[in-house]
Amino acid sequence: MQLNDLGKKVESEWLKTAELRPDMNLELAEYIVMPNHFHGIIIIGENQYNTSMYNTDRELEPSYLGITHLDAKHHVSADQNVNDNSKNKFGSQSKNLASILRGFKSAVTTYARINDIPFNWQPRFHDHIITTNEEYLRIADYIINNPNNWQKDKFYK
Repeated sequence: MQLNDLGKKVESEWLKTAELRPDMNLELAEYIVMPNHFHGIIIIGENQYNTSMYNTDRELEPSYLGITHLDAKHHVSADQNVNDNSKNKFGSQSKNLASILRGFKSAVTTYARINDIPFNWQPRFHDHIITTNEEYLRIADYIINNPNNWQKDKFYK
């Protein structure tokens, strides 16, 4: 891909992601900036924000949430009778994948607006938790080879 100025900004902001958030133990893996979208694999390692539910001597400790059953893989309540009195049962929303992508997208959008470049992100993002090495290799291969499929994209001109 030959990146224009905005594409170069997307790439530079992505590459700064881990540097800007050293406390989150991030690792950037395969990524690609395409003319109308972006793909990237980000590894969020163990850190103080994603291990607070765990006690190293015991099992998962959901009691601080007032939840009787917690799905440890997804860190979400499986209890339909959760008390709604607390502010946020899912913990801080400032140190998670959504906050990482909000910052990334915001920096690129600000650059585009300052430089009068017509640009909009899609309102959401698609995420997927990679659980196996085979899955990682398949997704990484898709990202690496995405430029080869650009001519088949409905937005290709």
